[in-house]
Amino acid sequence: MAVTIRTISNASKKDLRKFIVFNYKLYRHSKYAVPEMFDDLMSVFMPSRNAAYDFCEAQFFMAYKGKKPVGRIVGIINHRANETWNKQSVRFGWIDFVDDEEVSRALIDAVIQWGRERGMKEIEGPLGFTDFDREGMLIEGFDQLGTMAAHYNYDYYPRHMEKLGFTKGADWVEYKIFPPKEVPEKFQRVCDIVQSRYHLHVRKYTSRKKLKVELGQEIFHVINEAYMPLYGFSRLSERQIDQYIKAYLGIVDLRLIPLVFDENETLVGVGIMMPSLSRALRRGRGARRFWGYLPLAWTLFVRRPKNTDLLLVAVKPEYQGKGVNALIIADLIPTYKRLGYRYAESNPELETNAKVQSQWDYFDHVQHKRRRCWVKEI
Repeated sequence: MAVTIRTISNASKKDLRKFIVFNYKLYRHSKYAVPEMFDDLMSVFMPSRNAAYDFCEAQFFMAYKGKKPVGRIVGIINHRANETWNKQSVRFGWIDFVDDEEVSRALIDAVIQWGRERGMKEIEGPLGFTDFDREGMLIEGFDQLGTMAAHYNYDYYPRHMEKLGFTKGADWVEYKIFPPKEVPEKFQRVCDIVQSRYHLHVRKYTSRKKLKVELGQEIFHVINEAYMPLYGFSRLSERQIDQYIKAYLGIVDLRLIPLVFDENETLVGVGIMMPSLSRALRRGRGARRFWGYLPLAWTLFVRRPKNTDLLLVAVKPEYQGKGVNALIIADLIPTYKRLGYRYAESNPELETNAKVQSQWDYFDHVQHKRRRCWVKEI
């Protein structure tokens, strides 16, 4: 039966529901996939809710065999990223498909054709609108539970990409990190030197409202500066920052957000961790209905899981390589012990980011996942 590609309107909640639910159904028997929250995806996909559409355009496609959906993909052109990196690139994201080469080829060809019509010269992905969307295709670690920040995919996906002529654009690696009960002596000496030499100190907020009002904008400005050199990054706009402040800073555990300031009380670094929501999201099945939020509320406010997700560490460029990361991690170790967490799971880190990865050498750690951004000339 031939594959049919249909365009999906990002202005139609009915169409987007079909697009989102395809992933839920494809992975309903997987022990490792963690669904994205339905409402969050609606906010990302609809132009009226996502400020990234100020500098991005997108087209949604679904593949069918007869009346049965067999795949999905989003084509994205991030004009700001293309200007920043001097590229003419169309991205593909949120790609899912059954194990059928005809389906994966039809999906990719649809994005290629859409990109060519707009003057693009290459295709790359999986990438989202911004770095705050899930990105990268899993190529190692298929037997590991996913996280709320990273997409899980079946092991046949990379084989399809290779057959379609894609090559490696960039790889990200992920780690499980097992903090000790106390800050290692050598690590503490580094922290003491850094604090003395650069006149830095760590503090935390106890009020989410106060954090949002006083430091919300500044936190994301630090992230903009810190992440600018990273693969495919595009600077967050003020409207995007406002959206992220509203979406995330109201639910974070402030005990897991160390903030590093200089002697003038200027923010120079931040770490953001959250209790792992992976199992709660699986039980809630994307929180499409009211009952789906109950496991999330239980995890956030009643019974903590045994691990956390290290969502990000961001340090101003002028302070990178000077031990600010050590201050952030040293502050978290006693908090970990007090709250009963056993390990942290890192977000994807570029394999070339030696500065970040070297900090795990002080702790027991294991690299358990690798994911890839694929590229191809068109």
